[in-house]
Amino acid sequence: MTRGSCLCGEVRFNIEGDFEHFFICHCSYCRKDSGSAHAANLFTHKSALTWLSGQDKVTDFLLKDSRHTKSFCSICGSAMPIVEADNDMCIVPAGCLDDEVPVKPEAHIFTASQAGWEKELATTKRFPELPE
Repeated sequence: MTRGSCLCGEVRFNIEGDFEHFFICHCSYCRKDSGSAHAANLFTHKSALTWLSGQDKVTDFLLKDSRHTKSFCSICGSAMPIVEADNDMCIVPAGCLDDEVPVKPEAHIFTASQAGWEKELATTKRFPELPE
């Protein structure tokens, strides 16, 4: 069992069982969704998802003329699991999990679309907290 929630705590859920895939996606849609260099998404069956509270607070945005969907808490904006209506898939943003992610990413995908500045991240300074 893996627990998850949004930033404000209104939405809570459990994922039962193992995740099938863990991809780091660099497509332009995921970069826009996350406001970052990529999205980190875990994939499982939609039957693995149990909403514990706040399901009515989850809003879905489907990008016109695409299959790209973003689910988010309507109060705090945190990314939430996406349940695809036309198949058995549930996509879980790794950042919304409260428990340690139980698997390692298996691949970076859509790297042809990655942000140019991302290539330098491995050599960028690191600080354990906000620098002074």
